[in-house]
Formats: sequence, C-alpha cells, structure tokens
Amino acid sequence: MHGYTAPLRLRLDGDALVSNWRWLARESGAAACGAAIKADGYGLGATEVMRRLTQAGCRDFFVSNWGEAAALEPLLEQGVSLSVLHGVRTEDMAQALQSRARPVLSTPEQVARWRAAGGGACDVMVDTGMNRLGLDWRDDLSAMVADLGLVTLMSHLASADEDVALNAVQCARFRDIRQAIPARRYSLANSAGICRGADFHFDLTRPGLALYGGIPHPAAAERIRAVVSPQAQILQRRRLIAGDSIGYNATFTAERDHEVAILNLGYADGYLRGFSGRGAASVEGVRLPVLGRVSMDLVAIDVTAMREVAEGDWVTIDYALPAAAILSGLSQYELLTGLGARFDRVWH
Repeated sequence: MHGYTAPLRLRLDGDALVSNWRWLARESGAAACGAAIKADGYGLGATEVMRRLTQAGCRDFFVSNWGEAAALEPLLEQGVSLSVLHGVRTEDMAQALQSRARPVLSTPEQVARWRAAGGGACDVMVDTGMNRLGLDWRDDLSAMVADLGLVTLMSHLASADEDVALNAVQCARFRDIRQAIPARRYSLANSAGICRGADFHFDLTRPGLALYGGIPHPAAAERIRAVVSPQAQILQRRRLIAGDSIGYNATFTAERDHEVAILNLGYADGYLRGFSGRGAASVEGVRLPVLGRVSMDLVAIDVTAMREVAEGDWVTIDYALPAAAILSGLSQYELLTGLGARFDRVWH
C-alpha cells in the first residue's frame, strides 16, 4: 500500500548481523564461512541480508527453493555462489538449467534428472545420520555422483546444539565420504557445528541461526549480538480496575488497579500464545509485562510503571532469542521465521 506505515516494525541491526558473521568466520578457522539465507533471510529479508553480508566478504549463500533463488540471483556478483538446498524437481529444471545458482542434489532421482539434462555445476547432499534430505551414506556414492560437476559435497548435523555421540558419528562418516568422493569443497557445520571446533569445519561452514542473533551453543553466548527487535505501536491506553479481567477467556484478573496499553500485535504476526501472561515489552529499559492472553492482532501490557506512554507511542517487545524460547516454548528458529509480513522491516 503506497505510503502506508505499519503499526509494527522490526528494528534490524545491520552492524550486529555483520559482526555475527565475522565472528563465525573467525571461528571457522581455515574454512570459508557462508550464510544460510533461506526463509527470506530467516524472516529479516534475504535481499538486505545478502547485500550486507556480500559487502562484508561472504561468498557462499544457501536458500531452500528456486523461488527464493530467483529473487536473489540479481545480487550474485563475480565469485559469489548461491546453492538451492532442496535440489531440483521436474518443475524446476527449466529455471535451474539457465540459473547461476546451483542445485544441491539429494536423491538418486535428482542426480539422474540433472545428469540427463546435461546440467553443469552442482552440489550434493549426503545424509550421515539425520535421515532427512540426502543420499544415503551407505550407498555406492562414488558411482552415483561420478561425472557430475560436483562443487560442494555436504551433509547436515542433526544435534550439533547438544553434546551427544551422534555428532562424532556423523563427523567420522563424513570424513570417510570425503576420502571416497572427489569434490572441490566439503561442508558439514551449521552455526552450532562451527562452535564444535575444527574437526567439524572442513572447507566451508554454513551458519544460519547465529547470524541473526540466535545462540546455538554456549560458546556463542557472549559473542553473538541481537539483530532483531520487534516494536509495536500503542492503539489504546486504558485502566484496569481491581476485579476486572482482560482478554479472551479472562485468564488474568486484576488484584489491583493497572494502567494498560493495547498493542497492535498478536499471533497472526508471529507473537504466539505461548507469550500469554509471560512475555513483556519495554520502554527506556522498564519492563512492561503481558497481561492475559495474546490474541490474533492484539496484546495487552501493564504500563503502570510508565504513566507517560500514550496512544501512538512505540514499545519494544522483549525478544532476546534464548530467553524468549524458554518463555514461549518455541525454538529460536521459530521465533525468527514466524515474524509476519505485517512488520515493516527497518534496517539501522
């Protein structure tokens, strides 16, 4: 809508994004450090994320599908690569064959489809124990990928954010695969995998969550900066009298008088019901708790401590990802990617 300013905005810190990537690049040691920008840059806006990280020196980007790739291909500079993690369906072939992006082939059918079409450079995903996408590590992979223009051979860690035996098992399987299959580069580690040390880095790392302020591993807690701050505008200020309830199903009843602000925010925007009675906003560092149930488009907060805030003012939603995940029962990934289209995305 021309000239429309939303009553919701994401304040996005471009310096923090770049700082996070540079820290992850340093932690990646001799390996190159790429960036997962699928799901529209984890909800921040993939175009702006890619532009900023390219300027910072990132040269390898990853999206899920060819629709995402088409939107980003105009940003591909000389020496910058874009890989499509979900490979190629029959419906994707016409675009994929003329695109500068590479498919990440993950099934025997995709490999055959790409080979039969005379496709050029590609990547390959091998499953080493997650049992999601990928060629089975137990198959005759050498024969399967022979004569492909293989650039990056990759796998994905299932539990890199936990201290479990499967991490070492997957890493060992991937080392064996590296010995058996020639490729230009090998890639295993996501954000948490980077924090697991040099054994997991190989030639290229693929961070996602940590770029955007998520904490995938305790080693990152003091290094990764928050990138996303949701902000909402006050629609109405009102008084809640002792004995009054508020919101659907009257889950909060006031034991004293409260000053209340109603925000233009709700679960349709990704601020889900798990924050009901648990979440908070803030103004000038003062915490303003959520009262009652989060509804589709509205949230009530207690502004008794901020008597000067009024209709039209903005508040910042408490959304530090690790803490918000504990409060809401959602993963840090869900918290980021669920932030809806009704937010204006404003970079600083």
